[in-house]
Amino acid sequence: MTPPLPHTDAELARLLRMLRQAGADTIAIGHGRAPTSVAAAGALQVAWTATGGTVLSIVDWPAVAASWLRPARRLTAGHPDAWVIADTVAGSAQVVRRLAEQPNWAAARTVGFAALASPDLVALATPTSLAGMTGAAATGETWRIGPDHIVVTDKPDRSR
Repeated sequence: MTPPLPHTDAELARLLRMLRQAGADTIAIGHGRAPTSVAAAGALQVAWTATGGTVLSIVDWPAVAASWLRPARRLTAGHPDAWVIADTVAGSAQVVRRLAEQPNWAAARTVGFAALASPDLVALATPTSLAGMTGAAATGETWRIGPDHIVVTDKPDRSR
C-alpha cells in the first residue's frame, strides 16, 4: 500500500477554514500509521488548537486489522462537532464503514486530507453512504462526495 503524499500548507489551511465555516469547535482526528498520515494529523492538531479549537481525540489504526470498531468508537466518543481523517483510501475505508455504525457520526461532518479524494473511497466503503463528506486537495481546492458518488473539486480558496 502506497502511503499518502505529505500534506501541504494550502491543504492544511483549507481544512482549517472548512472546519471553522462548518461551525466546528471540537474535533476528533483519525489517521493511519504511515508517517505522512501521522504528520498530517499532528500538524492539524497544532494548527487547530493554536486557533482556539479543541481536539477531543487523536486515534490511529493499522492498515490491516481484524476489526476497526475500536478506532471508530474512540473517534465518536465525546461527540465532536467534526471528524478529520488522514490516511490512505484503503485504510480509511475500513474505519469509515465502522464509523457509519456509530449513532452520532455523519459523513457531512467529516473532512479528509487530499489522499481521500478518490472515487475508490466510495467503492471500498460501500454500502456506507459518504455523501456530504468533504476535504481539501493539496492545492487548496476542495472535494466533496455527492449523492451520485462523484468527487467534485472547486477552485482554491485564495482568502487568507
